[in-house]
Amino acid sequence: MALGTAARTTAPPGTLRVETLVALRRARDVIDSRYAEPLDLDAIACTAGYSRYYFARAFRAAYGETPGRYLSRRRVERAQELLRMVNLTVTEVCFLVGFNSLGSFSSRFTELVGVPRSQFQRDAHRAGPPPIPGCYVMMWSVPGAGRGQ
Repeated sequence: MALGTAARTTAPPGTLRVETLVALRRARDVIDSRYAEPLDLDAIACTAGYSRYYFARAFRAAYGETPGRYLSRRRVERAQELLRMVNLTVTEVCFLVGFNSLGSFSSRFTELVGVPRSQFQRDAHRAGPPPIPGCYVMMWSVPGAGRGQ
């Protein structure tokens, strides 16, 4: 192989190939669409077509955080929306967005948002419109429920 050819096909150190970025984006889309489900690193890495170890390193290189951290952040972002707009308990929100325990949800929420979830919900309800009743959210979040199907 000529030197000029090798230079064109080899990515600079610290960069990812386009194919890798496409595969990582596909895996990130899975996280974004299925954040409330129990997801494990092996299953997500499989959607990208990589081993769990390579996937974790490549994901961090591309997005600046681990897949687990990204999943937690996505869940907390969705929890913020629900706490702001819906009249659900913190426990209901915790399980709706995919956390397995209220303790881990509370600590991750405070770490990422900067205030405890109960204070966030109180402040959001004081500042915004009245929250949507939780029964509507529960009814419309279950496929086929309440829509004559």
